[in-house]
Amino acid sequence: MMAMAPHRRQIVHVPSDMVGSEGQPWLSGRNNRAIDLGRNRLLMAGAIFVLGFFAIGVRLAELSLPFLQKRDIAQLSAGVLAPAERADIVDRNGIVIATNLKTASLEADTTEVPDHEFAIQSLAEELPAFDTERARKQLVSGKRYVVLHNDLSPRQQYAINARGIPGLRFSNDERRIYPQDNLAAHAVGYVDVDNHGLSGIEHAMDAQLRQGGAPLKLTLDLRVQHALRDEMMQAVSRFSAIGAAGLVMDVNSGEVLALASLPDFDPNGKQHSKDDAQFNRVTLGTYEMGSTFKVLNTAMVLDSGVAGLNDSFDATEPIHISRFTINDFHAKRRPLSVTEIFLYSSNIGSAKMAMQIGGNGQKEFLGRLGLMRRPHFELRELGVPIWPSPWGDISTMTIAYGHGIAVSPLQLGVAVASLINGGHLVRPTLIGRDADEKFEPGPRVVSEKTSTQMRYLMRMVVSSPEATGKQADVPGYEVAGKTGTADKEQSGHYRKDSRISSFVAVFPASRPRYLVFVMLDEPKGIKETFNFATAGWTAAPTAGSVIRRIAPMLGVPPIPVPEDGPKLASFGGAN
Repeated sequence: MMAMAPHRRQIVHVPSDMVGSEGQPWLSGRNNRAIDLGRNRLLMAGAIFVLGFFAIGVRLAELSLPFLQKRDIAQLSAGVLAPAERADIVDRNGIVIATNLKTASLEADTTEVPDHEFAIQSLAEELPAFDTERARKQLVSGKRYVVLHNDLSPRQQYAINARGIPGLRFSNDERRIYPQDNLAAHAVGYVDVDNHGLSGIEHAMDAQLRQGGAPLKLTLDLRVQHALRDEMMQAVSRFSAIGAAGLVMDVNSGEVLALASLPDFDPNGKQHSKDDAQFNRVTLGTYEMGSTFKVLNTAMVLDSGVAGLNDSFDATEPIHISRFTINDFHAKRRPLSVTEIFLYSSNIGSAKMAMQIGGNGQKEFLGRLGLMRRPHFELRELGVPIWPSPWGDISTMTIAYGHGIAVSPLQLGVAVASLINGGHLVRPTLIGRDADEKFEPGPRVVSEKTSTQMRYLMRMVVSSPEATGKQADVPGYEVAGKTGTADKEQSGHYRKDSRISSFVAVFPASRPRYLVFVMLDEPKGIKETFNFATAGWTAAPTAGSVIRRIAPMLGVPPIPVPEDGPKLASFGGAN
């Protein structure tokens, strides 16, 4: 057999002009260039799509911006997805006084609403309170985006949406609501459409409330608030008064349990006009308080040491000074002891007592009680006391029985509480203290002895058959107090047919815990009061009715009434 020759690999020689720069054949380089070209074209097409989607996204954002709420924009810029709700307001027992409700607003793009009149009539059919005239003006205002209606209910929102009117949209909103309606209107206040506080605690604590978080707890007790307001409303109706003011306060801590001013208003209302209902008579109004000021005058004289309870002043004749005459309403026409001057509410005796101190001493004492300046209190609606200048002898005498100086009911309540709680200045407050916050009494304004004597005298005014405050007595609760009736001043003259009647009470007298103040503005006498409209017939029984209702709520136990009347010794000791 023939042996086969070994296989030889054939070598193909490629011409030099067909070889690439890197030694690769020319056809291979051609393929690579084709692939690179395709890849570049794909990248360019992708970039065009990305830019297109980005442009569309920017345009959509631009179109949606006008419908964002201002607060939402502010929150988004801060990196927060949802705005914080305004904090709730609750009373001392946790009952809600102010909270928030989610609602919707109806908005329109005026360029997209094809038939304005048809849209307006359709909306009016769904919304009973729809303001058609305002809507017409809005739609032709030249503005592109307008708000046609606020606070839509879910049912209204659904019905409008079902109408299918082009150009209408909805935006989420939040409304502040007050479940208790008028009950604590002046203390709590209200907010504007943007949820910014305009009055009351809503205004005073606006910055804190807008941060959200835990509810703001007030010192108010809505049970006590209801009792006070209800009794005041009955008195206003019964005596045809034009208004009233009331206060319930802890005489030691200064916590305000109830604060009511009549007439009042519903903070849920859309419009809050600046009329008489908006005026807070308790903190903003200043009045000549009449004989309730004799509590201050008597305490001043006793604390100074110039006279004691049994020292006498001549009240036989009226005081004639310049063109003025000072008389007594219940004239005794004889010298009266300090105790009798207070018990019978003698203007003559009070004026002569004040002159023993003098104008400068009187001014210093009233200043010590906070009656010469705007009070320190959380609300912004605070009146400034009005006092005479110059402060001569006539002013010294008339201020002794509550004429010639005007203060707010809050200030009078603070002053009286400071005199009967052992003699420490009260710091009034509407904001609840923390449970672990230690209470510190205010600076001393009178001695404990003077405080004891004043509690005794005020109890006599209520318990004595001859005194002016006997209709405020509530058996078992040791009510102590003082009446005050002051003619109202107008154009430099006092009107005999127009008066302020007030009563300030504390209970229980031997160890006071609470102060109740009631003031009626221009009450009228009725048959049952023998046509008298003085405080003993109007404000005193009203205050008594309030105490009768609230004492059990506040856990004040009844105290046995001594058969032979109050004794000074029973009013001593620490509080």
